[in-house]
Amino acid sequence: MEKTALLEMKGITKKFGTVLANDHIDLQLYPGEIHALLGENGSGKSTLMNILLGIYKPNSGDIFYKGEKGQIKTPKHSAELGIGMVHQHFALIPTLTVAENIFLSLDHCSFILDQQKMESKIREYSEQFSLQVDPGAKVWQLSVGEQQRVEIMKLLCRNSEILVLDEPSAVLTPQEAGEMFKTLRKMAAHGKSVIFISHKMNEVMEHADRITVLKNGRVTDRMLADEANIDRMTKAVVGERDIEKIFNKSQVKTERLLLEANHLRVLNDKGLVALQDVSFQLHAGEIFAIAGVAGSGQRELAESLAGLRKVTSGKLSFKGKDITKKNIRERVIQGISFIPEDRLKMGLIPSMNMKENAVLKEFRGSSYNKGGILLSKAIRTLTERHVANHGIKHGGLDLPVSLMSGGNQQKLLIAREVNGNPELIIAAYPVRGLDIGATASIHKTLVEQRDRGACILLISEELDEIFEMSDRVAVLCGGKLMGIRNISETNYEEIGQMMSGESASDESA
Repeated sequence: MEKTALLEMKGITKKFGTVLANDHIDLQLYPGEIHALLGENGSGKSTLMNILLGIYKPNSGDIFYKGEKGQIKTPKHSAELGIGMVHQHFALIPTLTVAENIFLSLDHCSFILDQQKMESKIREYSEQFSLQVDPGAKVWQLSVGEQQRVEIMKLLCRNSEILVLDEPSAVLTPQEAGEMFKTLRKMAAHGKSVIFISHKMNEVMEHADRITVLKNGRVTDRMLADEANIDRMTKAVVGERDIEKIFNKSQVKTERLLLEANHLRVLNDKGLVALQDVSFQLHAGEIFAIAGVAGSGQRELAESLAGLRKVTSGKLSFKGKDITKKNIRERVIQGISFIPEDRLKMGLIPSMNMKENAVLKEFRGSSYNKGGILLSKAIRTLTERHVANHGIKHGGLDLPVSLMSGGNQQKLLIAREVNGNPELIIAAYPVRGLDIGATASIHKTLVEQRDRGACILLISEELDEIFEMSDRVAVLCGGKLMGIRNISETNYEEIGQMMSGESASDESA
């Protein structure tokens, strides 16, 4: 018996000026199935989902929901129909609790929150879908993975029948991603239609029932998961273009000591110890990776090295000078650059255009500022150089960066941070959520920086990335340094054991 589609999109076309974001796209969603939307950044995936959410209106095409043709007029209308989405960048209020955030998302919330009733509903869904969240916790205290669970819980509490997730595993560790997909499978088993946007082919093959591939706004292939293979999907995603593979063959590493961390102790946002007695050394011309499951102290380490977080005890030395109490601007001047994990909250200002974001670190300098007046021609030249050198696609240098795809936002951020040849580049999850093309481009940039003699501190939860890119790896678990290894002298099993808390034999940092 043939299945009946819960929702069908036919011939959807969407233009932004002269840019054709969606070109006559057909898509069918079925109840009880997980549907993957696969494609590179900028292929039209998010635009198509924003049409489904009522955020954008298509220029042409039809939408059928439960067999009836109609328009999705607004996001409110979409929610009333039972369609909800978890975006890459969560829509949560950090100072409110989990229960308060979920309550505010409901269509018909009363003026006063019934705390007991709301918490009871959250616990009911938590048990039903194995979705553990603490109703009383403040959102700012939660990890990224926990915040994502809150977003999913919002959709469940609104009784959404179609759940859309934009790159849901991009912010999760492999273990968290596995649990998240188990939750999605339970939702599908309860008759819900789940669609997730992804660029990870193995993930799509493992967890989806159906796969639709987009490239340049068009459907290039659609298949059942058991018909899929890597070669077929790669051809559909990137076409005939070859993706350059970065092989890590470092010949540049020197014994020149750049940074030394001695017995660092750092607190997290809750005032609890995030790093305890952490010591290591960084040398010029190497990629030094930090591995660990989420919440092991990676964020606090990156921010303390960059000057954004206070070191409560211990010492940081850079090129032989004590920088423990130096602020971020002083460290930038000395040659330390920081690529934060959240490009839109910490790296870029979404409402500003490309030129303004490109010059954020250097606008005080005489090259771009004369007597307090910004030199627009010089700033434009700088931005155009970033675009050319890093292959950044954009709709215009004067448009807000919020309109760019995630991959191109990240390329702009990295272009700014490597400009001026810093000696130490702290790169926190630099390719998280990016497609294979953008990932290869950013990896190439980081290797080029290493090859000119810079040190890259690479924070990643992807062991494949760590083993491909780095020269040495340090493992954090629960805020403690479990050990440091040369990549050529270790393996996945040993690093995985250290990530789970098994101590390694001592090695000089």
